[in-house]
Amino acid sequence: MTKSTVEAHREDAPQALCCGVITASDSRTLQTDAGGQLVVELLEQAGHAVSRREIIPDEPTALRQLIGQMRAAGIEVILITGGTGIASRDWTHETVSSLLTKPIPGYGELFRMLSFEEIGAAAILSRAVGGVCDRSLIFTMPGSPAGVRLAMERLIVPELPHLVRELRR
Repeated sequence: MTKSTVEAHREDAPQALCCGVITASDSRTLQTDAGGQLVVELLEQAGHAVSRREIIPDEPTALRQLIGQMRAAGIEVILITGGTGIASRDWTHETVSSLLTKPIPGYGELFRMLSFEEIGAAAILSRAVGGVCDRSLIFTMPGSPAGVRLAMERLIVPELPHLVRELRR
């Protein structure tokens, strides 16, 4: 695509989207979920609406169920924090990956590249993944506010309307 094509797509993209936010954590609450709160704030600053926010344990069955409920409610964008590492309780990557009908590998690749610039080789621990699940976009990111800020500000928020435009075609 030429720059003018990308610009035209962005101009034609929906500017206010309906989003869902999920935090996969065994220990966080609404009061202590700084990463999830940051996702909400950055979405709202960009003019998007968060129609549902949930904190659930990082368990595949619960996560699959909640993603299904959000999709059934017509939520086009589902953003998930937490569970993207390699600890024994981190199942977000496997769960989301199994649901994707069209992975977007560039998201995880770019997230790790940008993360490497900030934290060095520890970026290899991130298993951020994104893609399409039928008619919804799903992106995962670490639960840390720094990881959330990086993913949201550098990758997700700038391209979200364009991605949804393409998804609706």
